Amino acid sequence: MAKSLFHNLRRASLLFRSLSLKQPFFRPVLGVPDSTFSHIKNIPLLNISKPFLGFRNLSYGSVNLVISQGKPKFETHEVDPPKKDKWKTKKKLKMQRMREKQKRKAANKKDPRQLRVKGKKKQKFSNAEERIKHKLEKARIKEALLIERLKRYEVPKVQGPVVEPHNLTAEERFYMKKMGQKRSNYVPIGRRGVFGGVILNMHMHWKKHETVKVFCKPCKPGQVHEYAQEIARLSGGIPIQIIGDDTIIFYRGKEYVQPVVMSPIDTLSKKRALEKSKYEQSLESVRRFIAIAEKELELYYRHVALYGDPNDRNPLSILDLPSDNLKNSQKHQVDEMEDSHSASLCLASDVMNKRNPEFSDDESLEIGEELADSCFSTK
Repeated sequence: MAKSLFHNLRRASLLFRSLSLKQPFFRPVLGVPDSTFSHIKNIPLLNISKPFLGFRNLSYGSVNLVISQGKPKFETHEVDPPKKDKWKTKKKLKMQRMREKQKRKAANKKDPRQLRVKGKKKQKFSNAEERIKHKLEKARIKEALLIERLKRYEVPKVQGPVVEPHNLTAEERFYMKKMGQKRSNYVPIGRRGVFGGVILNMHMHWKKHETVKVFCKPCKPGQVHEYAQEIARLSGGIPIQIIGDDTIIFYRGKEYVQPVVMSPIDTLSKKRALEKSKYEQSLESVRRFIAIAEKELELYYRHVALYGDPNDRNPLSILDLPSDNLKNSQKHQVDEMEDSHSASLCLASDVMNKRNPEFSDDESLEIGEELADSCFSTK
């Protein structure tokens, strides 16, 4: 009984598959109008070849059976796929990244990297001098462009708050130094330098504190004194102490009154200060490159003055020079050896004659030769 039921179910499933392949859409059987099944046409076909994976096409949507006006009705609800499945191929993902990159470039048109001298990418030069001069010319053009662009960020200086001279005693100054060192309130100065936000933060600290520390990082040697003068002019504070190369302690004054506009007019905004710092950094690197290239060109000229132009040099002469030098050096060594040998013979003969005048010249010469040979052998 169970076997017959299993075979009947299997035949029914095979019949259902064959009908579904031939007729993808079913007609109503119970006399229900076609409008109730009109939404079924929008549902994608199931994958019949893989019955267990047939519902993959419905993973981003849903189908609900709703009874409206006493009649059954199917409703479909589509949902957008997640972003990770939206770009399935490598080509589409690459195009998406290219579009994002173009948007970033268009948003940051004021980048100093855009200021470059266009030229041939692969350019051959006859010698090193032309190559270095070409690089120097391009670098000087970029330096002029950067200087011209930095002029846009120049702000005319306005007279800041008038600071009355405070005659602080030694005890008061010592107290202010200790109080500024112990307290933890501070204002940082970063790559933007001194702009309106730095002065605003200092006035906000001076509401409750008499002193404030200013940290300058990054800061070049000697630049901290320039920062101290500029901040004192803009804020009206008094620099009490400079600690190391990056810390300044400011005192607000005895009769401090908070100004109505705490950000001075003759300062840059946060965005423009960042743009200016980028151009200054680029100008510094270009000037460093120009100095290195000029030094390299000078060394090239020295090399040419000493050894001649390497392009005009005959390659065979390089091979001949060492042999001639070796021959000359060998001749010079032989001459020196002969001179020293003759001198040692004469010296030995003189010594023997002084000690024993009875010796003849031939005997003294023989003894001198033996002494000279023994000296040379020990060396």
